[in-house]
Amino acid sequence: MILSVFLWLPLVAALLIILVPGSARYYRSVAVAAAIGMLVLAGYITTEGAQQLGGLAKGSFLFLEDRPWVPDLGISYKLGVDGLSLPMVLLSGLIAFASLMLSQNIKTRQREFYALALVAICGVIGTFVTLDLFFFILFYEMASIPMFFLVGIWGSDKSGSGRTITRNGAATKLLIYLQLGGGFVLLGLMGLYFLAAMGGVNSFDLVDLRQVNYSPGWQRVLFAFLFIGFGIESGLFPLHTWLPDGHSCAPTPLSMLLAGVLLKMGGYGILRFAFELLPQGARDLMPAFAILGLINLIYGGLCALRQTDIKVMIAYSSVSHMGMVFLGLACINSPTKEGALYGLSGAVFQMFSHGVITALLFGVAGTVYEVTHARDFRKWGGIAAKAPRFAVFFIVGALASLGLPGFTGFPSELSVFLGLFQTNKTLCIIAIFGLILTTTYLLRAVQYGFYGPLNPALLNMRDADKTETMVFATLALATLTFGCYPEPLVTLFQTSIETLVGI
Repeated sequence: MILSVFLWLPLVAALLIILVPGSARYYRSVAVAAAIGMLVLAGYITTEGAQQLGGLAKGSFLFLEDRPWVPDLGISYKLGVDGLSLPMVLLSGLIAFASLMLSQNIKTRQREFYALALVAICGVIGTFVTLDLFFFILFYEMASIPMFFLVGIWGSDKSGSGRTITRNGAATKLLIYLQLGGGFVLLGLMGLYFLAAMGGVNSFDLVDLRQVNYSPGWQRVLFAFLFIGFGIESGLFPLHTWLPDGHSCAPTPLSMLLAGVLLKMGGYGILRFAFELLPQGARDLMPAFAILGLINLIYGGLCALRQTDIKVMIAYSSVSHMGMVFLGLACINSPTKEGALYGLSGAVFQMFSHGVITALLFGVAGTVYEVTHARDFRKWGGIAAKAPRFAVFFIVGALASLGLPGFTGFPSELSVFLGLFQTNKTLCIIAIFGLILTTTYLLRAVQYGFYGPLNPALLNMRDADKTETMVFATLALATLTFGCYPEPLVTLFQTSIETLVGI
């Protein structure tokens, strides 16, 4: 029952906000209570799951809940977690807590904002814990559709230097792209179901579908659908343009949700469904998709390098870092099982690492924007003198993002490169330039935004308050803890990755 409680807690909180009228303080109190509850439950599930993983048979799941829903169609309410989903459960709890706590600066229509945000969080959690393809599609859409309203209503227009982006345009673009990706995913998952039914397996259950031997031809077709669909959700080039537009206009809490967990739904979906159910398709097509991952890494870094809008820069940074995830996934074709193990482990670690780090960067950058009313970090000047807490936490996020040892970015990217070197040395050497770009644009933002000449208009700006400091410290502590001591996190997904690569 623990997974059901974790899954439905945000939806229950949303219903309390919608159905019980109250003040803005009441709505925030319900949302904060749900945020704390999700963080506690995520910590408990992860800790308890880590203790039980050692005795778990390969391919099995913890905290299993299985209830028939529409037996004639093979649909069941089935929840469970394993080594692949446990890091995402922990990440969901962290990001949900951080984003809802930082929603204190939402001053208009708080009731609708908190309700929609909680519905989206419920959808995100559902994609990580459900084992039924029908419910996965349901939760996948539940996570995506509220984003249209959250960006369109509470977002802000981007003007000034560069291309002007309106929040309504960004929201529409985000919805179109996410629904396009969802359409590819739906076609792929329904193809898995119907082909299995033709073979006598009438079930949406992931465990049942593992027993189906899909032909090599169908594996390639369905893998392409799934990878493209999930790739759009993860910002895969060239269908990534919704990402910088959406981030540039989204309110700060939503940017944290988008970058922190929504992008990870795509990477998780590729591993959980495309790789597990279509292994031959993965090995046949990943060399081609690896090229797109490399373009993500380099192109995203080049675009970030030319940005002066802090939110757009971090958004393109996300495009670049998700390229590292795709390159890690490409190691499924490594000639050695060790290379595949390193690459896929690095991809999972990178998803968790990027979620925490980017949420921290967006949280700090968005809050500074709300204080200074300037998105161009060149207009901030040397605000480190007036707001040292903002400066410290942004620098922590920047150093973690560029892969400095001691932060989660280092072991995750090192693992990807160790696998990629054994898979394709040419891609590995070219990918190194992505790391150089990352270092350049992040340190440039630190220099101009926090240590340049102080903008006289910001002489009286405030520093991070107690709530903001607590949220930033929580995210910074996560990247430091698992950066200095990655073994607990690696232990979670190691067995699952070994199963994928056939060890």
